[in-house]
Amino acid sequence: MSREGSPAELRRAPSPPPAEKIGSVPHWYSHPYNRPELYRLAEVMAWLPRTMRLGLARQLGRLAARLMPQEREAVRTTMTAVTGAVGARLDELTGRVFRDFAMCFSDLVSTNREGPARYLRRIARVTGAGPLRDLDGGVISLTAHMGNWELAGRLLAGHSAKETHVVVTVDEAAKLTRWVRRNGDGVRFVPRARQTSSLGLLAALRRGEAVAVQADRALGNRGDVMVSFFGRPAPFPIGPFVLARASGVPLVPAFCLLDADYGYEVEVAPLMRVARSEEEAALRTWVGLLESMVRRRPTQWFNFFDIWNPFGA
Repeated sequence: MSREGSPAELRRAPSPPPAEKIGSVPHWYSHPYNRPELYRLAEVMAWLPRTMRLGLARQLGRLAARLMPQEREAVRTTMTAVTGAVGARLDELTGRVFRDFAMCFSDLVSTNREGPARYLRRIARVTGAGPLRDLDGGVISLTAHMGNWELAGRLLAGHSAKETHVVVTVDEAAKLTRWVRRNGDGVRFVPRARQTSSLGLLAALRRGEAVAVQADRALGNRGDVMVSFFGRPAPFPIGPFVLARASGVPLVPAFCLLDADYGYEVEVAPLMRVARSEEEAALRTWVGLLESMVRRRPTQWFNFFDIWNPFGA
């Protein structure tokens, strides 16, 4: 594939029809889990044996489901759309989302306390990552807020042997640096601050490095496109696919999932390449893959808001 994309192309996302445009919003949704007090609590829990720590995390997850009624209702809406569950089954799935998130949250903080490389070797494995080692140039790792996505970036960085730039929102970068946004082990966190950050990512990809980005949450700007998701239109960001086409590098979808024994498995899907004018088609392929993964593990997709209408009416 040609690498003829210019920096200017990154500022020109394809224009979907007017009905598919998403209005701009001043800020992104932030749920109550993103509070320093909870990170401090998780940091204290990190000293416990993992089995005990995860048991305590599940109990705290049950408590959170009761203390966060707005988020609980949003999760119920998602579980209904994803699984069709009602009644007691719907209640169980909703509660499991909070419990699974609490365990992943606890492991994330523990990873950074003990040292990512050492900790991850004990609790995680990667399947399907062979193509990453064989790629000569840059690569975009495409993931979602599913399972322990923070661990996925570090695991894939180790398997690809590439410096990995993990894209995070500005508010996350400011709040969470002490606990989870620590550079090292081949990973560097990059706040999505302004357009110039895209130019830095393009340069990194052309140096043969990797970029990791989550592509399951709309940004509330002209780069969002409406795509059918579980039978209803939802906004998704097209930026990663514009970046892939402009840089000429492949996208590698990956998901870090908690298994029945509370270990993690990073599933790496076949790589995707984006041809000129095919950004939206690639986005729809990604959303289809995401939908299939959410069907498999509905309680590990951690979005505590209405994914189909994230910014309100």
